[in-house]
Amino acid sequence: MTGKCPFTGTHQKEVAGAGKTNEDWWPHRLKLNILRQHTSASNPMDENFNYSEAFKKINQKELKKDMMNLMTESQDWWPADYGHYGPFFIRLSWHAAGTYRSGDGRGGASTGNQRFAPINSWPDNGNLDKARRLLWPLKQKYGSAVSWADLFVYAGNCAIESMGLKTAGFAFGREDIWHPEEDIYWGSEEKWETNDKRYTGDRELENPLGAAVMGLIYVNPEGPNGEPDPLKAAKDIRETFGRMGMNDTETVALIAGGHTFGKCHGAGPGKSLGAEPEGAKISQQGLGWKSSFNSGVGKDTITSGLEGAWTNNPIKWDNGYFENLFGYEWELTKSPAGAHQWKPKGDAGKDTVPDAHDKNIKHAPMMATTDLSLKVDPAYEKISKDFYQNPDKLGEEFAKAWFKLLHRDMGPSTLYLGDELPNEEYLWQDPIPKQQGELIGASEIKNLKEMMSKSNLSVSELVTTAWASASTFRGSDKRGGANGARIMLEPQRNWEINKTPRIDKTLNELEKIKDDFNSQSKIKVSMADLIVLGGCFAIEKASKKEVPFRPGRMDASQEQTDIDSVNFLKPMADGFRNYLSPDITDSFQIKPEDLLIDQANLLTLTAPEMSVLIAGMRVLDTNYDQSELGVFTKDKEVLSNDFFRNLLDLNTSWEETSSKEDEFIGKDVKDGSEKWRGSRVDLIFGSNSELRAISEFYASDDSQQRFIDDFIKAWDKVMNLDRF
Repeated sequence: MTGKCPFTGTHQKEVAGAGKTNEDWWPHRLKLNILRQHTSASNPMDENFNYSEAFKKINQKELKKDMMNLMTESQDWWPADYGHYGPFFIRLSWHAAGTYRSGDGRGGASTGNQRFAPINSWPDNGNLDKARRLLWPLKQKYGSAVSWADLFVYAGNCAIESMGLKTAGFAFGREDIWHPEEDIYWGSEEKWETNDKRYTGDRELENPLGAAVMGLIYVNPEGPNGEPDPLKAAKDIRETFGRMGMNDTETVALIAGGHTFGKCHGAGPGKSLGAEPEGAKISQQGLGWKSSFNSGVGKDTITSGLEGAWTNNPIKWDNGYFENLFGYEWELTKSPAGAHQWKPKGDAGKDTVPDAHDKNIKHAPMMATTDLSLKVDPAYEKISKDFYQNPDKLGEEFAKAWFKLLHRDMGPSTLYLGDELPNEEYLWQDPIPKQQGELIGASEIKNLKEMMSKSNLSVSELVTTAWASASTFRGSDKRGGANGARIMLEPQRNWEINKTPRIDKTLNELEKIKDDFNSQSKIKVSMADLIVLGGCFAIEKASKKEVPFRPGRMDASQEQTDIDSVNFLKPMADGFRNYLSPDITDSFQIKPEDLLIDQANLLTLTAPEMSVLIAGMRVLDTNYDQSELGVFTKDKEVLSNDFFRNLLDLNTSWEETSSKEDEFIGKDVKDGSEKWRGSRVDLIFGSNSELRAISEFYASDDSQQRFIDDFIKAWDKVMNLDRF
């Protein structure tokens, strides 16, 4: 009997998931898939698994010993340069952490996302698949007790210590993801290593991108667009490192410190390399960039295309980088792979750098165009010469900047694990005072609610202010949120979205209540707690249901607040309050509904959670400018499903008020009279098929109580996102 195809259908050519996607057919449709990032569907771990508890059970000294031993255990399949994997692991850690960007807090090392596309296959991450594979025996030994995310950066930290510099410490606590992060926008270019779509005007880099080129971590080492101009490269360096939250001193320290170790690899032409990991043959088992150039490994390795080392002892912490940078005059040359790089003039220093694999061979040092930027840019040169003349200062500044690089996206230090934690607390960690005294309890909460009920504060005022405080949270880097009450401080107090009569009045009144209460009570309340309690109290009035409240937030001081850094949390849009900044409305390049999805993702909301919060906020009358947009109810400040019911009312027809299609009028289909006004954010809940399905669920006659319950749950989630 002849065998038959196991797939259903006689002439089946493809399987489920193949063919054009909805995004292919309708490229401009609203992309809700990023709101499905916060699901455990792809996670093989037990849903009750607690990484913190699992990590605490391992012997960290043994882990460090194993990691240190790995540094010099060179493997034949991927030989270690100079017999030491330290520089390789530093690059692994740097490239894992260096994708972080302050603009939206995305990227970074805290999720172990370097295991997945597209990052695992970026050209700038060439051959780091081998570094990750070298760590597999340790991961296999310690299993779930140590995440890949932690291993990637711990390897680099141990590498630095193994080569002679004491680091500023290290914290574990990063939890792995199990699928690619589809919520991160890396750029709209269609080819690797191009930047044709991310710059406008006088080389103005698109927000929130942090890299100068698609597929690179920072900048092109050969110079902008491959042009070997150190001064132009300095501009790109300052922009990209600045977007990671690094100042000039930190930038110079990181570049110089990182390039104190290891070498570049450009032994042969890049065309010798095979496909990246995601495009490689199945037989390569997840490894990519297979080289056909001679042996393809060791002295024949091809990675960046540049070739050579910066210092005379590439596996030792010293001041060799600046000694060479300032000790030679440099002239342009090309690597064996044809990449622009620099060598000492007149063949100086030709026998000063050891070969990575043959002790009988010596080389001259090399510099990339971006290295020379530290010598020709006036600000960078001043810092570089200071480090050159004060090597101990370089070590100190590099250690601090390295710690910041590895930990910038981990959130508050309360999430740090391990026995190598630093004693110092840094301003970039958004410090908050520790709890002092007893927490307010049921009796105090009751008294505070009574004081608020006697004030002239409305439901909408209290809800708006609590939302403004808590909704700054970003799940990407765990910054922001209500804890700290930074809405009382600069710069948040004077953000356009917060500088409204409604919020000013509420904060002033709540501050009076706090002062009056604290003058009479032994147990004190913080503004951070009172702001959140006010929102919860208002929703109780609007819903006639109890709303959870957990005390314990503290108030940060202005001295504990880095204004420049906190400004990255400023919302360009807040769909939940129908707010768009002038920067958005003037250009209108990004649709408000897309900005809403992006905001909801940063708040770690699901599509239903986002939907009920929008609907509830509208009927509670919380619009930024107190407009009527989306307030589809006759009973303001009463929590109901009216938003959904009236949006989907078959007796209402909608039409645009302008060619921009940013506002709409809902008219009675019989007499044409105006019933409602709405924004794009409001109407998307009736237009998009997925959101309409959710809207129909909550608009049903039997869903009024379910809507209230779900709104309260989603509200409670947002109010406590920063309570770890």
